[in-house]
Amino acid sequence: MLTSPGLPMRQIPLDLGPVSMPGLDEFILEDGGQQALEWLRAWPSSTSQARVPAAYFWGPSGSGKTHLLRAMVPRALAAGHHVMWVSAQGCQMWDADSPEAPTLALIDDCERLDGHLQHLAFNLFIESASTGAEGAGPLSIIAAGSVPPVDLPVRDDLRTRLGWGLIFALSPLSESGVRQALRDEASRRGIDLDDGVVSYLLVRYSRDLAFLAGLLDRLDRFALAEHRTVTVPLLKQMLVLETE
Repeated sequence: MLTSPGLPMRQIPLDLGPVSMPGLDEFILEDGGQQALEWLRAWPSSTSQARVPAAYFWGPSGSGKTHLLRAMVPRALAAGHHVMWVSAQGCQMWDADSPEAPTLALIDDCERLDGHLQHLAFNLFIESASTGAEGAGPLSIIAAGSVPPVDLPVRDDLRTRLGWGLIFALSPLSESGVRQALRDEASRRGIDLDDGVVSYLLVRYSRDLAFLAGLLDRLDRFALAEHRTVTVPLLKQMLVLETE
């Protein structure tokens, strides 16, 4: 497994534990996502059969890139892999039972990686090209960003390697897709979310699922603290209190 002297692992300040992660089955499939989803469902056999060490998913905010990458954490652990997560917030790792097990590195928000994390990401590509070195298992990489690899604002050698493997373009969800995603996320959290709350959110905010999921999380905690159900009036109350 790769180690990078001088680049200590920084814990992500988010709950990325496998239990809390939505899976591939929860991904809402719309235009352009079928091929990407089929490849991920076939992983790791899709990687070994095609001899592709890396894949890159790109699309605007709300296209589901982070969802797909997070869904691969429990999938890889179940397959007996080490897992490394790299994003602008830092790094997190989950170890497999065997030190010699393969590793899956997931790199999210590539366009936001700072210099240290770009160096780490580049080293992962170097490691993936030297399978079996020093007793380590093979390493594969799945990365994501908001733009195609050629347009990423990262160091040239990393940009080139991100474009070497398979590339999948994702589209943002339609309004109906966002509605379904919010209802699914609410159901996963045990929230009874009616259409009125969803409509209120979509009228006043963008279709950025990461933002809306964060708002839903705050609303859930606020409802629990107030011992009330999630309604539009409760949402309005929370938003007013947050601005005070």
